[in-house]
Amino acid sequence: MQSNVDLTPFNTLALPAIAERFIEAQSDDELQEVASWLSQEAVVPLILGEGSNLVFRSRQVADCIHIRSHGIRVLQECERTVEIEVAAGEHWNSVVEHTLQQGYYGLENLALIPGSTGASPVQNIGAYGVELSQFVTAVKYYDIETARAHWLSNDGCEFSYRSSIFKKALKQKALIAAVRLRLSKVPRVNTAYRALREELAGTDSPNPFQVKEAVVRIRQRKLPDPAEIANAGSFFKNPEVNEEEFARLEKEYPEIVAFPTGQHGNRKLAAAWLLDNAGWKGFSNGKVGFHNDQALVLVNHGAAFGDDVLSLAEQAIASIQARFGVVLEIEPAVI
Repeated sequence: MQSNVDLTPFNTLALPAIAERFIEAQSDDELQEVASWLSQEAVVPLILGEGSNLVFRSRQVADCIHIRSHGIRVLQECERTVEIEVAAGEHWNSVVEHTLQQGYYGLENLALIPGSTGASPVQNIGAYGVELSQFVTAVKYYDIETARAHWLSNDGCEFSYRSSIFKKALKQKALIAAVRLRLSKVPRVNTAYRALREELAGTDSPNPFQVKEAVVRIRQRKLPDPAEIANAGSFFKNPEVNEEEFARLEKEYPEIVAFPTGQHGNRKLAAAWLLDNAGWKGFSNGKVGFHNDQALVLVNHGAAFGDDVLSLAEQAIASIQARFGVVLEIEPAVI
């Protein structure tokens, strides 16, 4: 345990905050010890992975648990599938690379998503037509009130678009320790997403490695590297509208970008298109702004606090609601 630790290097938006008590856990045993300590102290900590999906509204955090556990192991394997268990502290993109190298397929569309594996089920990360929930068989967590270990099945995780039970009933109650994934040993690919198909145009029968490389190229073009300019990736969720609402919007904006959800004609609108159309791409107030190439990304120009970021986000939300009658929702967790 360390005292008064600067959290600026521990969040990709580089927002300043101080952790009064900072604990780093590097193994499952240490996570269990931390859970036991938390249950005895009766405190609710900030659980921190790689800090790629959070905004510090407060500049002071009482207790911060930094998860850095590592390990990937095969649980069971047959001719067509494999189930693996991944420690929460593993870097997500390293897991994607590792599984591909082992001949385990499915995660290629989720390449280059920043963050740790433990954070992935919380957000139910997704990209290019694929969501993590398609592969999760179980998630292990420690209850911070009782210090007991639990395994939740896929159904028990209550996955939905960019959400799970860990953002609802178990919010601030669970210390995720490991994620189990079932992957295919048969190289099938998902290229249903239009941008991915366009990137792979001219490639006959693309394999999982080619899909992964295409995803990496798209993400590198669209999303700035947090190591070069501080950001938390996509800052807003794609809003969902019903069939009637979409018909109204499409009539007024024929070029609007949307995707079917598979639910009663509902459509998911591209938040990036809404923001771009409303003139937010490249806008900056000096401290914080929208990225020049991607309206979905807010960037810290180096002097911003959390309130600065959230104030600009709220202005954008209000303008989108006024222009389109659609409410954007912030994707990162606000601390």
